Amino acid sequence: MYQDVLLATDGSDGANQATAHAVELVSELNASLHVVTVSEDGPHSSEKRDELRHDHEEEAAQAIEQAERIIADTSVEATTTVRHGVPQDEIIAAAEELGCDLIVVGTVGRSGLENVLVGSVAEEVVRNAPVPVVTVRET
Repeated sequence: MYQDVLLATDGSDGANQATAHAVELVSELNASLHVVTVSEDGPHSSEKRDELRHDHEEEAAQAIEQAERIIADTSVEATTTVRHGVPQDEIIAAAEELGCDLIVVGTVGRSGLENVLVGSVAEEVVRNAPVPVVTVRET
C-alpha cells in the first residue's frame, strides 16, 4: 500500500513519538523511510541571531541525530535530509520530490510565542499535503 514514508521531525518529544510510530509502520509495510527536518529560515526567523534566538542549523542537526538514535535500535534503514525554509512548505516539497506516499508528523513540537505566531506545522501539512498524513499525538 505505502512504499515511501516521509517522517518530519523537529527533535521534540512529539516528533520522537512520531519517529517510533513511523518505524513501526515502515517495518509492517516493508516500506522505505525518509527523515526530514527543516532549518527554519522562513519569514518568522531573523537573519540576525542574538543570544535569545536558537541556532536553527544546530537544532536541525540535533533533530536528525535524535531520529537516527531511535531508528538505530531497529532494523529499519532511513535516509535523512535537512532542508531550509518554512517547515510546512519544505515538508510537503520533500514528500513530493522523494515520491513519498505517506507523511508522518507529530502534532506537538516546539512551543511558545513563535509557535502561536506561525501556527501549527502539522496542521498546515495535513491541510496541504498531496498524500495522506499520519499525525502522532504526544502522550
